[in-house]
Amino acid sequence: MVTNEQIKASEVKLTGVNGEDLGVVATAEALRMARELKVDLVCLSLMSSPPPCKLVAKNVHKQEKNQQKQQEKKASVPAKVKEIRVTAAIEEHDYDTKKRQAERILSTGNSVQLTVLVDRKQTDPAKRVAEEMVRDLSESGQLERGIQVSGKQVIAIIKPRA
Repeated sequence: MVTNEQIKASEVKLTGVNGEDLGVVATAEALRMARELKVDLVCLSLMSSPPPCKLVAKNVHKQEKNQQKQQEKKASVPAKVKEIRVTAAIEEHDYDTKKRQAERILSTGNSVQLTVLVDRKQTDPAKRVAEEMVRDLSESGQLERGIQVSGKQVIAIIKPRA
């Protein structure tokens, strides 16, 4: 970002501290105004002629730029898939605890992989537990793909709602 004396254009399209449009002004005049108001003259884009510039409180543009970089960095981090394991014979209190844990994970933007362990090749009770959990979590998340039954476990992947 180009600031103050680094701006080489002869004139700039100036915006005031409070966002008011000051029109096209000579760069020397804009710099004088910036010094008078004890602010920085920041060039927003070098691609147009005259370049748009803004009078900004000292170091505010650096803070805004850092915040924008942090937000971009946060957005680029992929969502994680966190696993919650339960058995088909789960009791009501334990079920509620696991449901709250899944809601907390979904609220942070991560996905939940619900794994229900199957007892003695009886997949129906395990599938019912998985379906019930998916129904209960429908407000905070949605099923990514169908419930999968494989061997000794039933798996449901729940992604957070956008």
